[in-house]
Amino acid sequence: MSEFGFTKDNLDQYLKELSNEYRKCSGKIMPAEIILIGGASVVINYGFREMTYDMDAIIEAASTMKEAINSVGDKFDLPNGWINTDFMKTSSYTPEIQTCSKYYKTFSNIVTFRTVTGEYLIAMKLMAGRQYKYDLSDVIGILWEHAKAGKPMTLDLIKEAATNLYGDYNNLPERSRVFVERALKSADYGSLYRRVRQMEKENKDILVQFQKDYPRAANKDNVNEIIAAIREKNDRKR
Repeated sequence: MSEFGFTKDNLDQYLKELSNEYRKCSGKIMPAEIILIGGASVVINYGFREMTYDMDAIIEAASTMKEAINSVGDKFDLPNGWINTDFMKTSSYTPEIQTCSKYYKTFSNIVTFRTVTGEYLIAMKLMAGRQYKYDLSDVIGILWEHAKAGKPMTLDLIKEAATNLYGDYNNLPERSRVFVERALKSADYGSLYRRVRQMEKENKDILVQFQKDYPRAANKDNVNEIIAAIREKNDRKR
């Protein structure tokens, strides 16, 4: 899976193939809607990130959609679960995502794809707040692109989005709130993006080694604390 990535150039091809296959499986009278979340939304709507390695989604379709997904995966040798709904089991999921998503494209006149952008995507990334993936660098990248476009993001917009999605801005993790509030004061999003991305890569290496040393000890509730403790320990050794 590490050798494969969905890019802006190939992503539409797979979505189109999926739509064609779904139409074959379900006929012409069972329309479907797929909201692409996370990395897929970033790749589609922004230019700072080249690829994503899976596609998290909210899928509303006939049961034959699973058959269509597997068929396209087999045809193009895609990883198992190349498009999946695992995201819906995480703290970032809320049914309100459907109301804030934006139309992307329709393929085969049967499958409509939507994405999440701007302050809503930032709020979702902050709710996840994983320091070993792309969550925090994606936040900076989105801020960066909005600033370059002359449409700078504000804390008020992010607070409103978080409230619409999760009931209150303060329901986001405190660590994430501190992070974005400091980031919004940055005079150089480009440099900040590179620093945060490097930190995420280092954190992933730390987590991989920890999991080798202590199998099954890390979980979604303690992983950030584990990374912070190891980084602090490593800093003291320098």
